[in-house]
Amino acid sequence: MKRLATLTLTGLAALALSTTVQAEPDGEAIYNQACMACHMTGAAGAPIKGDEAAWAPRLEQGMETLYDHSINGFQAMPPKGGALQLSDEEVKAATDFLLEPVL
Repeated sequence: MKRLATLTLTGLAALALSTTVQAEPDGEAIYNQACMACHMTGAAGAPIKGDEAAWAPRLEQGMETLYDHSINGFQAMPPKGGALQLSDEEVKAATDFLLEPVL
C-alpha cells in the first residue's frame, strides 16, 4: 500500500511538472521584469512601447528580425534584455507583449 501511494504521488508530481513546463510564457510579466525599464523610458534609444512612429521601421524588418534582436541583442540592448536566464520562447512572448499596441 505504501508503494502504491509513493507511485501515485510521484506520478502526480510528474504530471504537475509537465503541465507547468508546457504553460505559455507570461509576456507581460517578463516585459515588466526585463524590458520595461528601457522600453518605458526610451533609455539608450530603446523604442517606447506604443510609439507607432518608432516601431514602424522596425516592424518593416519582420517579426523574425525583431525576435532575433530581442534574443541576441541589438545596438545598446544586451541579449535577452540582460536577463540571460530567460528562454528564447520567454523573450519572444515579452516581444509580442511589447508590440501589441502597434500591431
